[in-house]
Amino acid sequence: MKAFRLDELEAERAANDGAYLQFLRERNMSVGLYALDAGDTDPQQPHGQDEVYMVVSGRASITVGMETTSVARGSVVYVPAGVAHKFHHISEDLRVLVVFSPPEG
Repeated sequence: MKAFRLDELEAERAANDGAYLQFLRERNMSVGLYALDAGDTDPQQPHGQDEVYMVVSGRASITVGMETTSVARGSVVYVPAGVAHKFHHISEDLRVLVVFSPPEG
């Protein structure tokens, strides 16, 4: 078993001065914590893997392909591999769990 605490993951991510911290990598998936502060611009490019985002805190909008929706704590969004997507209008610091399948990179 591997168990994680969001507060510890957030501290590790912040200590490494990065917006993304991959904290789990297995044969069929990887999981990370993605952080964007209020007002930030999301620099993401399409990924070669399917993704699932689960918002753990914050508020924003996300556009996936041509569709846009608002997200907040508890929102779950699926993004197919290769599809352009960005968080925007980030009104509260955003913390998102990201699951990639197959593993990123």
